[in-house]
Amino acid sequence: MSSQSTDFAVILAAGRGTRMKSTLAKVLHPMLGRPMVGHVVAAARAAGLSPVLVVNHQEEQVRAAFAGTDTAFARQVQTRGTGDAVSSALSALPDSGTVVVMAGDSPLIKEETIRSLVAAHGDAAVTVLTAVLEDGAHYGRLERTAECQPWRIVEAKEASAEQLSICEINTGLYCFDIAWLRAVLPNLEPHAHKDEIYLTDTVERAASEGRAKVVVHDDFSEVLGVNDRHELALARQALQARIVESHGRAGVDFLSPHTVVVEHSVAIDADVTIGAGVVLEGRTRIGSGSTIGHHCHITDTSIGAGVQIHSHSVCESARVDDGASIGPYARLRPAAHVCEGARVGNFVEMKKSRLGPGAKVNHLTYLGDATVGEGANIGAGTITCNYDGFTKSTTTIGDGAFIGSNSALVAPVCIGDGAIIGAGSVITKDVPADAVSIARGTQSNLEGAAERFRSRKKTDD
Repeated sequence: MSSQSTDFAVILAAGRGTRMKSTLAKVLHPMLGRPMVGHVVAAARAAGLSPVLVVNHQEEQVRAAFAGTDTAFARQVQTRGTGDAVSSALSALPDSGTVVVMAGDSPLIKEETIRSLVAAHGDAAVTVLTAVLEDGAHYGRLERTAECQPWRIVEAKEASAEQLSICEINTGLYCFDIAWLRAVLPNLEPHAHKDEIYLTDTVERAASEGRAKVVVHDDFSEVLGVNDRHELALARQALQARIVESHGRAGVDFLSPHTVVVEHSVAIDADVTIGAGVVLEGRTRIGSGSTIGHHCHITDTSIGAGVQIHSHSVCESARVDDGASIGPYARLRPAAHVCEGARVGNFVEMKKSRLGPGAKVNHLTYLGDATVGEGANIGAGTITCNYDGFTKSTTTIGDGAFIGSNSALVAPVCIGDGAIIGAGSVITKDVPADAVSIARGTQSNLEGAAERFRSRKKTDD
């Protein structure tokens, strides 16, 4: 590599994560729109670092999760400990500069914490982030000299009873001088009982040179690693609370903040109200003054200003323009477009269809592959018959048209501007503008037949 000075992050993502009891690599488990390790990468980028992921288990899947980004990768051929993992990444680093080593299973790490660690590093060889816990459990302990200077890190499994009584623990977040790290890593000896090379041993080397520093962090929950599904759920909950708080402080009103799911990529303008049990995913955008009712599920959908999405509605890859109203119990499937001021009512489904400005489709209707003009009114129970078992065809309904209840529009078909379709019609041919079209069987009334029918049934019984 070149000798340019650049700050990097080496993110350890090679492990299997057996305690997750999953066929999916631990770092790939989803968390609010990203894989777990994606949140670590995002924090590193926000702190101004160029990320390098160390991979091994399910390497191709990890690489695929970052396709299209400038994330670099390094392969750990044999998983022989953290020191070996970082050694695997040296070829992806420049000759000099600063590198932060981070765990890929600590998704709650904040940009500010990383920046603070780098700022404190100065000309040290290694700076380690520690935390003080009443019970250090399985974490490595930081030993200090009589002068309170950092001395070494002892892993819990190798610690004596006296060492286990130490309350200052290693969080697994380090900052290194890259040139120094290059010189030291090849000389670390594996620990006999595990045949692994410990990155923690670099602290004692740096301390012997008077170049070890420590930053004590006051929020251990931020640097906590995820090891099983329960810890994943707790981390997801903590991350969700951050996202909701961020939106709330920017002017979004959550009626029941502990019940919602809002992924990291969702954008919400001020003066939006979000009901209980709402799920907002993907590239969803919600404009100012809109209301999302209880238990709606919205994915990759653009919602304009002043929109009402009533309870229990589902929107996927759809577009809802300013002032429109959706639901309750409506479903907008991909490529549904509800224009300004239009209304989609209860138990209405739209797919690949455009409902024009001010148009209404209020009850129990399916619009598929359809274009509905401005101000049109679609009666209850109407369906566009867009599929004949082989091909999809389109239906066009003109401005101001009125479609009577329980009509079936058999595509391809065009209903002209201002046309009226009688209730219960099956329309198979184009209807001209301003025409009235009725297509149903002739009604026949048999006088007295009802009484004769009932009498016969009674006799039969």
